[in-house]
Amino acid sequence: MGIYEELQARGLIAQVTDEEEIRELINSGGARFYIGFDPTADSLHVGHFMALCLMKRLQMAGNKPVVLLGGGTGYIGDPSGRTDMRSMLTPETIQHNCECFKRQIERFIEFGEDKAIAVNNADWLLKLNYIELLREVGAHFSVNNMLRAECYKQRMEKGLSFLEFNYMIMQSYDFLYLHEHYGCNMQFGGDDQWSNMLGGTELIRKKTGDDAYAMTITLLLNSEGKKMGKTARGAVWLDPEKTTPYEFYQYWRNVDDADVMKCIRMLTFIPLDEIERMDKWDDSRINEKKALLAYSLTELVHGREEADKARAVAESLFSGKGDTANMPSTALTAEEVGEGINIVDLMARCGLCASKGEARRLVAQGGVTANGEKVDAIDRLFTLPELTEGVVIKKGKKVFHRAFVAE
Repeated sequence: MGIYEELQARGLIAQVTDEEEIRELINSGGARFYIGFDPTADSLHVGHFMALCLMKRLQMAGNKPVVLLGGGTGYIGDPSGRTDMRSMLTPETIQHNCECFKRQIERFIEFGEDKAIAVNNADWLLKLNYIELLREVGAHFSVNNMLRAECYKQRMEKGLSFLEFNYMIMQSYDFLYLHEHYGCNMQFGGDDQWSNMLGGTELIRKKTGDDAYAMTITLLLNSEGKKMGKTARGAVWLDPEKTTPYEFYQYWRNVDDADVMKCIRMLTFIPLDEIERMDKWDDSRINEKKALLAYSLTELVHGREEADKARAVAESLFSGKGDTANMPSTALTAEEVGEGINIVDLMARCGLCASKGEARRLVAQGGVTANGEKVDAIDRLFTLPELTEGVVIKKGKKVFHRAFVAE
């Protein structure tokens, strides 16, 4: 089985421009491909993780990755999948975020001579002459076709700025530049990027007459059809300072039963024959599958030592031993606690709920305990002495969090 067939078997391929050509190219290790990462935050998240896994798989099969950091496109912001305009970032923030991305990507991809390279599109986009761009690139784009693109549809209802409208042209120009200067012949990305990627592919073919290809990967959705990687506290980040290894482990440990095998196929590097055997396991072994998924991904992102710690904490908590050494924690100040802080405010402060209304519902439904005792009233107060000792809040059956006031 070639790498293309493996990607198909894992459910990763969404759309391709020229299937037979792409199949032959990547199976022979002949792809010089790029994936772009716009620096909208100072850490990559689970959405990027899928692209990194794809990049790693292709590199392992002999293909050459180009990591494109969007230091230039970050000035504009991709409208794909958005109903509002992205916040404008300062040049200093964009550069800082690019540096953070590069450090994280180095954990997955091997850089060096005849291996992967990293480039920043600020190096060419910020130097562009606008009139020259309009003549050399803009002339090849139909506004009618652009307006039909999926990446613009949601934004059209509330108003698409001219700034964002230029994003497709910028991304397309990236592919042309990388093709001419680095020999890139293929672009990969999420399937929400299809219109942008087609723009770049067609631009190369029109401008140079060379072959260029695009392939999108299937976005990871949960059983309700929503993008995975979201929690009450926001995105699941790859930076351990934003999402701890234990929280990362627990996120994957708690995925819906219906999504476990899909995640194992798409994200882990477990051989397909082993996955097929797992798929036949009895339903009673679902937690074993979840634990394997959580450990595999935590090890991949944070290393074996942190994965071992996360698993040990999870097993300790579920066995009732209550080891809090590596449990997610929130430090409060004595001023915040005052004469006491109620369970609703405490849960909101710890990021255990999306809203105080959700916290109230959880308490009313009997889904919250504190230090092993059920919290049966939303006005339950936790005092400074209690929080100085530390309070372990359990939400539902699987989420643990320690709140404390440092002495």
